[in-house]
Amino acid sequence: MHIASRRSFLWGAMGLTAAQLVRAQAAPPLTAGQVLDRIKAQVGIPWRAQTVDNLIVGTAETPVKGIATTMMATLDVVKRAAAAGKNMVITHESTFFSHQDRVDQFQKDATYLHKLDFLKKNNLVVFHFHDHLHGLKPMDGVAKGMMRELGWEKNNDPQNFRQYTFPGVPLAKLAKEMQTKLKIRTMRVIGDPQMPINRAMASWGNCSLMPGVPFISQPNVDVLIIGETHEWELVEYVQDMISSGQKKALIVLGHVVSEQAGMKYCAEWLKGFINEVPIEFIAAAEPFWRPDKPISNGSRQ
Repeated sequence: MHIASRRSFLWGAMGLTAAQLVRAQAAPPLTAGQVLDRIKAQVGIPWRAQTVDNLIVGTAETPVKGIATTMMATLDVVKRAAAAGKNMVITHESTFFSHQDRVDQFQKDATYLHKLDFLKKNNLVVFHFHDHLHGLKPMDGVAKGMMRELGWEKNNDPQNFRQYTFPGVPLAKLAKEMQTKLKIRTMRVIGDPQMPINRAMASWGNCSLMPGVPFISQPNVDVLIIGETHEWELVEYVQDMISSGQKKALIVLGHVVSEQAGMKYCAEWLKGFINEVPIEFIAAAEPFWRPDKPISNGSRQ
């Protein structure tokens, strides 16, 4: 096969359109640093001096062949990205097991070294995109993605992206609808199943005791929806609210599923200003399963 034809075949196999193929052949390769520069120009807020949003693996000079967005750059996700020809992974949560991706304590850890070795051998670049996705203008990118995934655009308070109104939907029905739409295996709920929900507050991802208490304590908020929290803090507080006679509820979705659609939206957002390479959303697996419905560790259903 002629070299140019072989190159065209390979780019085509990676999912490039004809227009992208022409640009790829005519222009210098897009680098990871250039992708970051475009993101910084598009987020709509000044880039923070102190942030976790940094390149975690790889260099700014690395040519980008394709981009994968994901909620969490697990080893499973980065393997799937590499197999799909996406050598830049944009992850909302950490790559190396802590929010700051600090790895001093893992220098001799077999799991860390295995993952790092895979990333380096496959020339992958990983960018942690957390703070500025939440700060995205005109609306928090995670909140926008979750609202769209749930079909809650009409329920959203235009003055507060965290608040949603409902026509007295029973708590159990609202929770079941969320479970179905987000394909959640292990959602947990506190509160009277028949309690009518008129106003919900959503804090996607981790919600600590503060601001969890101010959120759920608002007189017109019936239920607080979160990804995860400490059971001995916010969960206990909500239990005591209910025991004291207050009509309140808490829905705990799980961290991954509570922000996943934000990175699905992120892929669409990136396509608005990056067209040289293919961009794909790769879902991270919900980590837990129920004893009555066991699954293999590799299942992503």
